[in-house]
This record gives sequence, structure tokens and C-alpha cells, in this order.
Amino acid sequence: MAAPQQPVFYYDLGSPQCYLVGETIMSTLPVVPEWEPVLASQLSGSDQQAGPDREEVQRLTVVLGLQPLRWPRSWPPDSTRAMLAATYAKKVGRGVAFSLAAFRQEFAGGRDIGDENTVLIAGAACEMHPVALSKGIELRSTEQALQTAGNRAIEAGVRSLPAIQVGNDVYQDKEALSEAASALANERQP
Repeated sequence: MAAPQQPVFYYDLGSPQCYLVGETIMSTLPVVPEWEPVLASQLSGSDQQAGPDREEVQRLTVVLGLQPLRWPRSWPPDSTRAMLAATYAKKVGRGVAFSLAAFRQEFAGGRDIGDENTVLIAGAACEMHPVALSKGIELRSTEQALQTAGNRAIEAGVRSLPAIQVGNDVYQDKEALSEAASALANERQP
């Protein structure tokens, strides 16, 4: 039996739906996914303007047993700085830890992910020095890596987030995690 391909989890730190998937993906999928930060605004089918169904997100937070959800006062956020930070964190081997810390600052702590201090607090939570993180965000290579990740997502067929790519198939939106888990389970069967 061949080992399943590593899935790719495409996410934006400004998305509560991505937060829910991020909190549960490691325990749901039978294979550890690659976490790929992507700006939702870069995706042509992205519908950020409509905003999340807050009641549904709140309900799912309770169902999943996560910390009580606290919406940031400033909504929707400008996640660009946070996504550059996630891209830099991935480059230095702290992508998942940083992203989970940032999601939790935003959705469990009610902090604005567009605020530089929130980004630095998330970095500190995963042992990233604030000066190194601030400089890493400003690197041209970090900006290029985030753009490349967005292009990779678009080429894979991602139109909305969260999205999980398994092989050539992309699962998106609310059912992304359950559909990807099913696909990977089928892949593992002889």
C-alpha cells in the first residue's frame, strides 16, 4: 500500500472558518498536512465581503469544544501583515505554531489580527523574537513567497478558503475537512 500524498491546507488568518479547520485538522486527517498561508483576497472566487455566519461559527466552536469565541471589535480584519508573518514563520519552521497562536489571539482572545501587536504576541507564543519577525515580514522574499502560495492555490483550483488539496482534488468551504478526511481514508484502503 502506497503512503498517501501529503495534503495541503490553504488558509487565511482572517477567516473564522479557517480557524475552525486549523484547530481540528491535525486530529482529523490521517496524514499531517502542509499548512499554506494564502491571502483570501488573492482568490478570484473569494467572497470576503459577505462575512461569516457568526451564529454558525459560534455554534461550531461549541460543538468542537474550542475556547469560547470572542469576535474582534474591528471586523473584517486586514490580514495581510499576519499572513506575511505566517509565511515568514513557515520559512523558519514555525508556521503551524504561529498560525494557531494567531488564530487563538484573534478568535479566542478577540484581538484584531491586523494589529502589529497581535502579530508579535502570536510570534512570541511560538518563540519568535519580535525584531526577527518584524524584519521577516518586511523581506521581499516573504512577500514573494506569499504571492507564490496564492498562485499555487489558484493553479490547484482553490476559489475559497478553507481549502484542502489531496493529490489533484481540492475540497473547499465548510465541508473541506470532512471531504479531505474521507478522500485520504479511501486512499489508504487496499
